[in-house]
Amino acid sequence: MKKLILLVFLSSLSKEVFAQNDSTAQNLQEVLVHENRIQIPFSKQSRNLTIVSKMQLETTPARSLPEVLSFVPGVDVRQRGVTGVQADVGIRGGSFDQTLMLLNGIKLTDPQSGHMMMNIPIPMVNIDRVEVLKGPASRIFGQNAYTGAINVITELSDSKYARIQGYAGDFGMKGINFASSLPLGNYKQNLAFSHDDSNGHWYNSDYKVNNIFYEGGLDLGENQTLKGMVAYADRDFGANGFYASTYPDQYESIQTTLASLSHTLDLKNFFLNTRAYWRKNADEYLLRRNEPEFYKNNHLSNVYALEANGNFKTGLGTTGFGVETRKEVLESTNLGDQERTLTGLFLEQLVNIGDQVDLRAGLYSNYYSQYGWKHFPGAELGFQASESLRFYTGYGVSYRIPTYTDLYYVGPTNIGNDELQPEQAQNYEIGAKWSKSGIHAELVYYNRHTDNLIDWVRPDEDTPWQPQNFNEVTFNGIEASLSYKLSPTGQSIQIKEFLLSYNYIDANQVQQPGIETRYALTALKNQLIGGVLLGIGQKFEWNTKVRNVERMNQDPYFLLDMRADYNRSGKLGFFAEASNITNTEYVEAGTVQMPGRWFRAGFMLNFE
Repeated sequence: MKKLILLVFLSSLSKEVFAQNDSTAQNLQEVLVHENRIQIPFSKQSRNLTIVSKMQLETTPARSLPEVLSFVPGVDVRQRGVTGVQADVGIRGGSFDQTLMLLNGIKLTDPQSGHMMMNIPIPMVNIDRVEVLKGPASRIFGQNAYTGAINVITELSDSKYARIQGYAGDFGMKGINFASSLPLGNYKQNLAFSHDDSNGHWYNSDYKVNNIFYEGGLDLGENQTLKGMVAYADRDFGANGFYASTYPDQYESIQTTLASLSHTLDLKNFFLNTRAYWRKNADEYLLRRNEPEFYKNNHLSNVYALEANGNFKTGLGTTGFGVETRKEVLESTNLGDQERTLTGLFLEQLVNIGDQVDLRAGLYSNYYSQYGWKHFPGAELGFQASESLRFYTGYGVSYRIPTYTDLYYVGPTNIGNDELQPEQAQNYEIGAKWSKSGIHAELVYYNRHTDNLIDWVRPDEDTPWQPQNFNEVTFNGIEASLSYKLSPTGQSIQIKEFLLSYNYIDANQVQQPGIETRYALTALKNQLIGGVLLGIGQKFEWNTKVRNVERMNQDPYFLLDMRADYNRSGKLGFFAEASNITNTEYVEAGTVQMPGRWFRAGFMLNFE
């Protein structure tokens, strides 16, 4: 029945999707990708890159960023509970520790654990777009961008506005979001906050999440800008089945603070951005929520960083350069008091060879106080065969150091390993992109090989999990995607956006006999995503999303989600969402049974 629904859904779209003439397609192709040194338009990228637009953020049936990312090709989101209260994100078969999250280019690395990576202290309503770079990104963003990087982008506006969103739904769910812009002369500023809470979809899965975000920017003449950002997130949640099925009364409370200050100098042929930032994460974990004395962990991590990134243009092309230094400090009742420092150097060159060929190559070198110097080269070659068709290929070395949980954790079901070494991988990809009249199609093949993969393993169910450097794994993958986007044409019914993608991953693992692994062979195997956004009249929108997901050694599952919007961009709008309409039973992470069919609805107020 599920396959029949999917077939009918896609067949009906195929009859209509190309029937309309797109004369005003959204100009996504010319969006500058927000990298720290050399910024290239989306259409000229020689990488597999997905941009989640503001419209997609607003119309996707989702209450959180992890839920939105679950509809991005090649991205594996594993939620523990609804609305992404605790979620892990992997790319191209990688684990949550192998994906780097960023906010406006600022790394959100947490030395305690990759489980903290999605604690992004920014309300959804204030996000302008999300850039998902798939494949090795160590040369661009540094270590821990092992299988990819996700950069959340906000923008300062010249216009005054205020936006309020409220909603309620099943499981006692409710929330309020507020975002505003109040420019004062040369000073621009954004303020946003959000509150979400729920009783939970099963025993001990209640949560409360609060975010507050402030960003300001001052133009210092024509060529210089000073920006500052302060953000705070507080989330408390019941964690039944999150980390161990034998303890249903687990509980966690996490507070994340982020602050940054940056200066930008932008001359005709020279660009320099310098910034300092601080990230603090406090984590309290209870094995029994109402008995703190039974087992409790307190972790407090602080990351202090300085960066300088820039580029200059000469007759040889564009040269990018950068330097970073970071200090990571942890105070923990379980992991002990730890401290390590990093220094990183970036250098890359973009060269255009004639009108059709471009080469971008570079090197990232870093020094970690625990592991010494490491060097990570990479390069991409692009060929613009025509105005619409582009071929590309690339190579890169990716790198990840163990978290302190990997190294030192001691618990009833998990034990760290202080002899772990960083994991490193060789990556290759080749692909083709075709873009014309609002239609974008892409096909890419990728290969990632590592012989020192870090994975948690155990010989039997009676033995605790412990990470080891022993797995040799080769990932081969194919991703195909098709999108079609329109600006409003005034027709009574039109397809404003159509998305279809398929991702296949094959993992060839050399494994020790009698050893069970936790993450390496639970990655995505088959992922099919489809979606269509219909505009009906001037004010009504209907978004339908389908996913068919199969992970290695796990049963596949099919999900159908929908959202309807009325007057979304007007002064007063309303929306309704439904998730898992097919009432599928499935698990994404741990032993958390995800909810069946569930609903929510709300309103939007927009003041310009």
